[in-house]
Amino acid sequence: MSTETEAPADLLEKEGDAAADYLEGLLDIADLDGDIDIDVEGDRAQVSIVEVTAGELGELVGEDGQVLDALQELARLAAAQATGQRSRLMLDIAGFRLARRRELEALAKTAIDEVKETGEPVRLAAMNAFERKVVHDVVTTAGLVSESEGVDPDRRIVIKPAS
Repeated sequence: MSTETEAPADLLEKEGDAAADYLEGLLDIADLDGDIDIDVEGDRAQVSIVEVTAGELGELVGEDGQVLDALQELARLAAAQATGQRSRLMLDIAGFRLARRRELEALAKTAIDEVKETGEPVRLAAMNAFERKVVHDVVTTAGLVSESEGVDPDRRIVIKPAS
């Protein structure tokens, strides 16, 4: 269990290590090859499973990243069990989240340009929490306003001109 004197960076490293151990066991059981990278970015542990053989980890990503999301939750549980604290760990498999982040950034920039040109709000398609966070960050950087509306799984972002 974590102690109150444990530094935040040490706690994040411990989260990453616990999640990596869990995921390594999963890869062994599934007889899949993948290299596991652990990093700390900001206030979050990041774990990536990198393909050794192209296309081998696709099943761990699933359609629209659904299996990846489930594995991320399991990795977070493993990290929480090791540290005694709720985990916000991010998992990427075979670069899926990185590629999706780039797509979302481009989508957000297109919507931002439309809002700036027309002065009218733009509603985007429904997104999961990770995707909405990426878009909110791009919108904030561009100096516009964004808010989420609706209820999961139909929660979406509305981008508005700055007041």
